[in-house]
Amino acid sequence: MISNTAIVQTTRIGKDVQIREYAIVRDNVVIGDEAVIHPFVVIEPGVTIGNRVEIFPGAYIGKEPKGAGAMSRSPSFERYVRIGDDCSIGPNAVIFYDVEIGPNTLLGNGASIREKCRIGCRCIIASYVTINYNTVIGDRSKIMDLTHITGNCRIGNDVFVSLTVGTTNDNSMDKFPFDPAKVHGPIIEDGAAVGAGATLIANVRIGKGAIVGAGAVVTRDIPENVLAMGVPARAVRALENSS
Repeated sequence: MISNTAIVQTTRIGKDVQIREYAIVRDNVVIGDEAVIHPFVVIEPGVTIGNRVEIFPGAYIGKEPKGAGAMSRSPSFERYVRIGDDCSIGPNAVIFYDVEIGPNTLLGNGASIREKCRIGCRCIIASYVTINYNTVIGDRSKIMDLTHITGNCRIGNDVFVSLTVGTTNDNSMDKFPFDPAKVHGPIIEDGAAVGAGATLIANVRIGKGAIVGAGAVVTRDIPENVLAMGVPARAVRALENSS
């Protein structure tokens, strides 16, 4: 079913697709079987949507990164987005070009995914989470509400990042000339967890299976399988290795 108020310029539409009122689907978009495109969604050219994907009202898929002359970094990207089967894209979510999202992944309300991001399968990117450029998130990882994942970050499989967590990738805080070689976000290894309101400073590593307590400020690497707490965060005890 395609609403007579929708603007649909592609012919590459699967079986039993619903495109509802005032949605805009540009040319060179591929939509898989049984997908549902809700009202006021905008899908730009080069987007591929898998089977049974549901995109809720106001989402924008295929946004072009713009520096507007204000950014130190000049965005570079390829004009494509791939969304795997059975994903759910929440209201007012924004997915930039050059993004790949694996199957069965949930994007919450107002989530923002910047260019060159790769998100695995069965992930949760919750409401109003921002995932900045060139970030990789593994399978089955969960990033909870109002968290900011900085550019050039690496997050492994089965990671849990709680709400309102902050991450940074540049300790100079824009006081020195921009040097891309020095801009690195945190690395969070498989099975690690980060508590609510924690802050991870640029270029730190959270080891496999480690837990960072709520409100901690991580200024140096955290070993595998430890509980780290405090400001600055320190390992307080070992954890049983369940792997």
